[in-house]
Amino acid sequence: MTKSVSNPVRRRLLHGLLALIPAGTLAGVTNVRAADSVDDLRFPGDPAEHRVVYQLNHADVDYMEHVIFSVGAMLRKYTDNIEIVVVAFGPGIHILGKRPERPVPKLLQQRVESLSQYGVKFIACGNTMKTLNWDADDIVPFAEIEEVGAAALMEYQEKGFSYISW
Repeated sequence: MTKSVSNPVRRRLLHGLLALIPAGTLAGVTNVRAADSVDDLRFPGDPAEHRVVYQLNHADVDYMEHVIFSVGAMLRKYTDNIEIVVVAFGPGIHILGKRPERPVPKLLQQRVESLSQYGVKFIACGNTMKTLNWDADDIVPFAEIEEVGAAALMEYQEKGFSYISW
């Protein structure tokens, strides 16, 4: 499914800029997907066509690895054309803890941080944090805190995000 660039000024500008590039200039460039037309190009700040919110609520290492692997797979498939949110609550919140009280492998923590650098949003449940006597200093700096993690899941679904749960 292609989404047309809605701003005709940007479209005309891009047509003009593409006309200035000499033929063959980009011939040696690899690993770049050619757009079928200018209308297929996305500009920085354009909304993503795909939006997904993951529920992460178990502390089982295999479970956490499967969820994080799925997040990475979605990012690889849709690159910059997807908005991904992971809501961690209950025992799953330990994946966002600076010093998790349940086992979370260091490699998994590094993968979560890496995904955040690619734009994946991680949300920690404030209610779960209260039960653990955690505050903002106890979770990784890239995580956002929502008062109620389950409410955040619902609100993202109401915004049109697809809901993924194991």
